[in-house]
Amino acid sequence: MPIPLVSRCHILLQLRIVVGVAQVEFEGFVIHHTVCEQEPPNWDFKIHPDGSVSSSSVLMRRGHIHICLEGDFNLGYESMNLDQKTQLFTASKIILELSRLHDISPLYLFPHSDSCPGAHFPWNALVIYPVDGYH
Repeated sequence: MPIPLVSRCHILLQLRIVVGVAQVEFEGFVIHHTVCEQEPPNWDFKIHPDGSVSSSSVLMRRGHIHICLEGDFNLGYESMNLDQKTQLFTASKIILELSRLHDISPLYLFPHSDSCPGAHFPWNALVIYPVDGYH
C-alpha cells in the first residue's frame, strides 16, 4: 500500500529504507512511467497520482536510482492535469533529497528509454536548483 507523502520526514525515511546504510555511488536518476512497453517493476520509487510514494525495500539496480511515475507522462507540462503535476513535484523533491544525501547532481536525469517517459516529457519540471530552491 502506498505511503502518503505528507512531510520531508516521510521522504527521508523512505530514502533510507531503499538505500540503507551501505555506501553506494550513484551516477544519477532514471525516470520511468508506467505505460512503458518495457516497464518491468524494477524501480526504487513509484509515485502515484494521489501524490503518495511506494518504495522498494532494497535498491533495485546499482549505479542509478529509478523513479517511476504512475500514468502516461509523454506530454508537455501545460497538458498535464493537477495530479500529474503533483507527481512531478514529488519526484523533484525526492531527487533533491537524494542528491543531498548521496552527493549526486540533481541534474543527472536520464530517460529509461527513447519512449519512456517519452519525447514530450517535461524534464525542466523535475529540476529544482539547490541554490535557488523550489522554482
